[in-house]
Amino acid sequence: MNSQDLKDKMDKTIARVKDNFMGFRTGRANPAILSKIMVEYYGSLVPLQQVANVSVPENNLLALSIFDKSAVIHVERAISSSDLNLTPQTEGTLIRLRLPELTEQRRKDLVKLVKQEAEEGRVAIRNIRRDAIDTLKLSEKNNDISEDDFKRFQEDVQKTTDSFISQIEHLAKEKEVEIMKV
Repeated sequence: MNSQDLKDKMDKTIARVKDNFMGFRTGRANPAILSKIMVEYYGSLVPLQQVANVSVPENNLLALSIFDKSAVIHVERAISSSDLNLTPQTEGTLIRLRLPELTEQRRKDLVKLVKQEAEEGRVAIRNIRRDAIDTLKLSEKNNDISEDDFKRFQEDVQKTTDSFISQIEHLAKEKEVEIMKV
């Protein structure tokens, strides 16, 4: 595994952590909180964004314009059964979702979820590091690289790992501040 492959894999982990952080609801309306909602549409589950256009007309309001009138009931059901605690208000093919103010306890719970997600990201980065070092060990064992090169490459892998872990920690801190801001 060369250093570019290592960085690419770690970049993908960072992108996944960012995407997961976007799903945590803060005090402002953000269409990304609906990204994990799947809607039953003609017998298969599809992402909500494939059956509706999501907009933010107000700071604490999401508006969903459903493309197909027959999908409205399925979208309502999917939103109601999600863990977002939102109540859809429907007018024809328009669904409004008013976001309630977050309580202090809910903010603390969200911060715990952010920390958990950050830890999962750090573990994923460490697993990538382990795989890279295992590949280096195999190369050294097969005499493809010298012991000095092995040590140098191992140090490079560790520096890259430390850099990506600090990125995750920075993202987690930013999200915690955003959640706790009233």
